[in-house]
Amino acid sequence: AQETAQLEEQLQGWREVILAGDRVLRWEKPWFPGALIGATTMVFLLIYYLDPSVLTGLSCTVMLLCLADYFVPTLALKVFGSNKWTTEQQQRFHEICNNLVKSERRVVGWWKRLCSLKEEKPKVYFASVISGLLAVAWIGQQVHNLFLTYLIVSFLLLLPGLNQHGVISKYAAMAKREINKLLKQKEKKTQ
Repeated sequence: AQETAQLEEQLQGWREVILAGDRVLRWEKPWFPGALIGATTMVFLLIYYLDPSVLTGLSCTVMLLCLADYFVPTLALKVFGSNKWTTEQQQRFHEICNNLVKSERRVVGWWKRLCSLKEEKPKVYFASVISGLLAVAWIGQQVHNLFLTYLIVSFLLLLPGLNQHGVISKYAAMAKREINKLLKQKEKKTQ
């Protein structure tokens, strides 16, 4: 709760923008997924067309983040107005911050599990990390970097909406059923 309160305080100037972004990411309107993909495609086509070096791309990205950090809190007050903030909006903002804190904890938990796996079972750690990195290296060799980045960014932007509309749970359940069927068939063959 304390971490969530700290995050809410840090993001106070961004709260209206975060709520608007949350509505888009959760697909509150049916055209939001198309708009997300369209905007992402335009940004990546611009990057492809300009073909900046890594240093230029990194510099421009950090510059845009700094400009946004400077202008967004000021402009958000003028565009959205601070007197229109409702308890429902505050509750949703609290949920978003809470979800961000939970996500951070999950990532830290995965990292700690990986470190404990390294300590407890170094051979399993070595085999899984090396095989995972080899798979990622092979995919990176087969697919163009910018296109791969486009696919990853598009998936990450669509992920909250897919989750909100139950698409992920539907397909995860289907995959689980298929895996269980395969395991049962394998069991029957061995008996």
